[in-house]
Amino acid sequence: MDNLETPAPTATVVERIKYLIRLTRQTQAGFGKQVGVDPATMSRVMSGKGRVTDSFINRIVVNMNVSKDWLVNGTDVPFPRSSGNRSKESDRPAGAPVYNIDVTAGTTPLSRMFTEEHIAGFVNLPGINPELPIVRVSGNSMAPRLAPGCYISIRPMAPDAPLAWGQIYVVVLPDFRLVKYVRRNPDPSKVTLHSENPDYDDIEINRSDIEGLYLVENVINHDFLT
Repeated sequence: MDNLETPAPTATVVERIKYLIRLTRQTQAGFGKQVGVDPATMSRVMSGKGRVTDSFINRIVVNMNVSKDWLVNGTDVPFPRSSGNRSKESDRPAGAPVYNIDVTAGTTPLSRMFTEEHIAGFVNLPGINPELPIVRVSGNSMAPRLAPGCYISIRPMAPDAPLAWGQIYVVVLPDFRLVKYVRRNPDPSKVTLHSENPDYDDIEINRSDIEGLYLVENVINHDFLT
């Protein structure tokens, strides 16, 4: 992996996607799952039999925090250093997109919900990465650290990525999504999900059951967004 070279500017979009798959140590199917593309579509695109649509590209840009200029044109760098005054699209307001998504409600894969029609606005604050999505949290299991109705900035991670123990993650399981502290479990095949609110018990889950993983980078008081 240390010898993996960034594709030349003349490379195709598909070649750059293959580079991202190798870089993230995922299978083609696993990469597709992370960005919200079904296996059949992923296979057609990667084999050259399917068209690389704008929707396909935007899913990778949003979920992998990749430069769209690099992915499409080979310019810029794959993961540019963010600037708080730069918007992702030239016609967008500056700041991180705020999605009208309750991260703890529903079972639809989050990666499929990070689309333009779900954007409710933008937040431009110091320390908030403008490339990362912001979503809402309901419930009081993480109160007072995460008050009901607060917003969080989340970074997509590969489901099998190394975990930062004690950090807050959005954990996507087959039937529901949770926002919890992730703690080490005595059984290495499991993880423990811990709530801030002492009224809630710890939850033990199999690591293999995690279908999606998002590191919570910032917690934003909802008063900023009113």
